[in-house]
Amino acid sequence: MWKGNLLDRLSLEYDDFSKGQKKIADYIMRQYDKAAFMTAGAMSEKVGVSESTIVRFAYTMGYDGYPKMQKDLQEVIQNKLTTIQRLNLMEGLSMEEIITASFKTDIGNLRVTREKNAPQTLARVVDILMEARRVYILGARSSGPLAEFLAYYMGYMMDNVHLIRFSSDVFSQIVHADERDAVIAISFPRYSMRTAEVMSALKMKKCNIIAITDREHAPPAELASHVLLAKSYMNSFVDSFVAPLSIINVLIVLLGLRKKDVLTENFNTLEEFWKQNEVYARNNKAGAKEADEE
Repeated sequence: MWKGNLLDRLSLEYDDFSKGQKKIADYIMRQYDKAAFMTAGAMSEKVGVSESTIVRFAYTMGYDGYPKMQKDLQEVIQNKLTTIQRLNLMEGLSMEEIITASFKTDIGNLRVTREKNAPQTLARVVDILMEARRVYILGARSSGPLAEFLAYYMGYMMDNVHLIRFSSDVFSQIVHADERDAVIAISFPRYSMRTAEVMSALKMKKCNIIAITDREHAPPAELASHVLLAKSYMNSFVDSFVAPLSIINVLIVLLGLRKKDVLTENFNTLEEFWKQNEVYARNNKAGAKEADEE
C-alpha cells in the first residue's frame, strides 16, 4: 500500500473512482474531521451508499478493512486540525462516553508505543547518551514539560545534560555543539518550527540526534539519526502525553541502571541535604511517634 497522505491520494485517484466511490471520497475530503471518527455504518448514512460499499472502498484504497483506513485518516488529520476543530471532536458525547474514550485512547497509544520500540533501539540510544560529551535536550510548547522532566532526572546521574531554553537565544546555547554531542529532541503534532530550526542547526554541527515523536516520517524524525516513537493522539484539543512520558520513563530507567553507582552516590548525598533542609513534608503521625519516643 502506498504510504502517502490519504487525503492527497483521494484527490490524485479521484478521476478513476466509480460514482459511489466519488461520493465517499467527496465526503471524506470535505468532512475529514468527522469522517475520521465515524463507523462504516454512520458514514454510509451520511454519504448515501451501502455500508458494504464503504468497506469495499477501504480495500480499494489498499487497506485491510475500514478500521485501518479510519486509523490512517485519524493520523493524517492530527496535524491538520486546528485547536477549535479538535475541541469539537467530542461534542455530543456523554460524560461517560468521553471518559471511556479518553482512557481507551491512552491504552491504545501505550500498546502501539510498546510495539514500535524494539529493545535494541532503546539500547542503542542509551549507548549514544552514555558516550556523548554533552547531551542537549529540547522541546517547545506542549513538549517543553516533557523535555524538562527528562532533563531533571538525567541530571541526577549525568553532569553533561543541557536543557535548551526557548525563552532566550537558543542558538547561543548550542554554539559549542559538535559531533561528540548527542541531542534528544521531543516534538509532537502540531510540530513546532522552533524545534525543527534548532534540530537543523544541530544536524549541521553533526550532532547525533535522537527524536522522540509520533511517526517515522514526522518532521522531527526526518532530521534525526535515531527515532523513538510514542503515540500522542487524543480525540480532543489536548494532546495525550501518557505514551510519550512512558517512553521517557523507560529511557530514564535504562540510563539509571547503567549509571547505578553514580546514581546511588548522588542520592545518598542528596538524601542528607533534603533531610537537613526539610525539603519534603513529613508524615504527621510518623513525626509525632518519633517525638514520643524521644
